[in-house]
Amino acid sequence: MTINKEHFRRALQHSPFHSRLAALSLTEEWTGWNGYKAARTLDKLSTEYFAVRSSCSVMDLTPMEKYRISGKDAFRFLDRLVTRDLSKLKPGMVTYVVWCNDDGKLIDDGTLFQLDEDQYRLCSQHHQLDWLLISSIGFDVNIEVETHEVAALAVQGPTAYSILTEAGIDGLADLKPFGIAQLQCNGFPLVVSRTGYTGDLGYELWVDPKHAESLWDALFAIKPRLDIHPIGLSTLEMVRIEAGFIMPGFDFNTAESTIRADYDRSPYEVGLGWLVNLDKGHFTGRQALLAEKARPVKRRLTKIYVDGNKPVREAFIFDAKHGKQIGEIKCATWSPILKANLAIADIEFVNGKLPPQLWARVDYQRELKWLSIWAECRVSDKPFYTPEHRSATPPANF
Repeated sequence: MTINKEHFRRALQHSPFHSRLAALSLTEEWTGWNGYKAARTLDKLSTEYFAVRSSCSVMDLTPMEKYRISGKDAFRFLDRLVTRDLSKLKPGMVTYVVWCNDDGKLIDDGTLFQLDEDQYRLCSQHHQLDWLLISSIGFDVNIEVETHEVAALAVQGPTAYSILTEAGIDGLADLKPFGIAQLQCNGFPLVVSRTGYTGDLGYELWVDPKHAESLWDALFAIKPRLDIHPIGLSTLEMVRIEAGFIMPGFDFNTAESTIRADYDRSPYEVGLGWLVNLDKGHFTGRQALLAEKARPVKRRLTKIYVDGNKPVREAFIFDAKHGKQIGEIKCATWSPILKANLAIADIEFVNGKLPPQLWARVDYQRELKWLSIWAECRVSDKPFYTPEHRSATPPANF
């Protein structure tokens, strides 16, 4: 997609899908995302939420940062950059990765696509070009920003497979989670990955911007037979918490944005230690992470159920009712499908262990009056919501 030379006259750019989103928006509730105009909500939040969990949702992912990384040293560079062992990554596969600074503190997380031999795409929440270029010194590798050159849609929900199949996208039956397929829709090419940020059955579609509206129209032509709804960032926040997914810059500070000492976080401290392979050889932050792993755990992002039905926003966590403050909730939502208050909290450990009792002080407003209650919290070691149909191959066809 070519950005108009006078793009500065428009504070937020329109993605290739904007005309279709604007036509369906009932709320006109927009926000900024990476320089683009993005929907916060388009319809009622409940309608969008149940589209993800009960039928099919579509979200514009074009604003996501996307980098094409290529060259004979592309693999060596990436394996040196991220904490995860990439030796099993092959063309046609996607993997989830994080990368750190020399102190072992998180710079960002993202998804790494191997599109072909020595051809990769790295998607991230935040701008990473400077860090990637600095980290690539000494490697024969080419790094290009392709954020504006690739339009993207997330198609998520139990009927996502059926919607895509009816829209004329063949070849999805054998596509497994974290797989990639180069397919066609109505004669134009697109890349489909079985990935997503909702914790449900889902796909992400990557296409040339000139075909963006045609792709959208092919999907929504199915609406008379199978329900499909566009969704915005507010719904995504609900479902990603249900799935137990964390978000840099919201649930924890990234190393590049942190000013105060000890406000940044390592992969171990945000519950992503499983992405750290200390045996794979050298990578940025390895020495610091080796030392950290040998010490008792200091803190960790922890998934918790909060008793009651009072809405949880920002709240402190205590080691007993009226006890000592030991943490704080970073994100929370009421789950309509689980009928529970869900939260992810940054909690201090004692002698390397999670305190046996966790209580939240919940402040809420009723008829312009602020009230406080104490609510006991229960730890969840697994994602709050993981439906079986998420990983079924082939998925059910409705």
